[in-house]
Order: sequence, then C-alpha cells, then structure tokens
Amino acid sequence: MGDRREARDKEFQSFVIGRWPRLMRTAFLLTGEQHAAEDLVQSTLEQVFVAWRRVGSADDPEAYVRRVMINAHARKHRRRLREFLAPKDDSGLVREIADTGDRIAQAEDRGVLLKALAQLPPRQRQAVVLRYWEDLTETQAAEAMGCSVGAVKSNAAKGIAKLRAIPGLPDMVTQGGRK
Repeated sequence: MGDRREARDKEFQSFVIGRWPRLMRTAFLLTGEQHAAEDLVQSTLEQVFVAWRRVGSADDPEAYVRRVMINAHARKHRRRLREFLAPKDDSGLVREIADTGDRIAQAEDRGVLLKALAQLPPRQRQAVVLRYWEDLTETQAAEAMGCSVGAVKSNAAKGIAKLRAIPGLPDMVTQGGRK
C-alpha cells in the first residue's frame, strides 16, 4: 500500500515539475498577475492531487488539469466582476518566463499584448489563450473550456478580431514573419 502511494506521489511530482512552466504561463495569461497565477495553479494542483489516481490514468492528464484550472478561474471570475490582466507595475511581467518557441515572447512590447488581451471578455480571452498561446486544437480548447467547438471558434474569432482592431498591435505581432 505504501509503495503504491509513494509511486503515485512521485508520478504526480514528476507531472508537476514537467508541466509547471506551461501551467504558469496559461494561468498568468488568464489572470494577468503573477501571484494570482501562482494561486490558481496551486489550487488547481491541490484539487488534482486528491484525484491523481484517476487523473494520472486519464488519456491526457494535462488536458484534465487545464480543464480544472479554467473551471477554477471561471468560478473566481464569476465572483469578481472585473479583473485586470496587466499589473500596475512590471514585476509580474518580468518573472513570467515564456517558452523559447513562444512567438508572442518575440514581440517588442509584451505589455501592449497583455493590455490588449485584458480588453477581451473572459470567454474570448480563454479561447484566444488556449488556441494561440497554448496551441491547442479547437476540440482540445472546447474540452478545456467545457463548451462546443463552435463556441471556441466563435469566441476565438471575435477575440482575434478585437485584437486586430487595436491600432499598431497587428503590425507588432506580425513584424517577425507571417501576416
């Protein structure tokens, strides 16, 4: 009994270590504050740890954890009417480390992107973050958001259209290549 529990604890620890940067990035993009992102990831991992036997044996444990995180964020957002994605100072932006392949990290002014993202309604922001930052398929994003593929397509399209309407933002994001 103790050996199985220890093996399960090690499996969970390995999962957390391997996924921490990506979970933090997603949480940061959803919440906009480093501390709020850390709290969101921690509370998500607390919930997941309790059910790790079931989660760890799922087809895609990362998708399960992402769904728990998005649901937790949505519950918190319902309680709080307004959240600000861009912190008042740059302390949260400095500590958020992007993956080396993250095209958004290559943009000159990441703060402009975060402020633009903050202007989106929560569901549009979730769709844009999951589809374009996390590079999930529409089906995976729909599963994570708990909605239909059509809702993901609609929210992502509306969110991208709003971002494109911000003067100078499309040029900044596409300056490094494709338009």
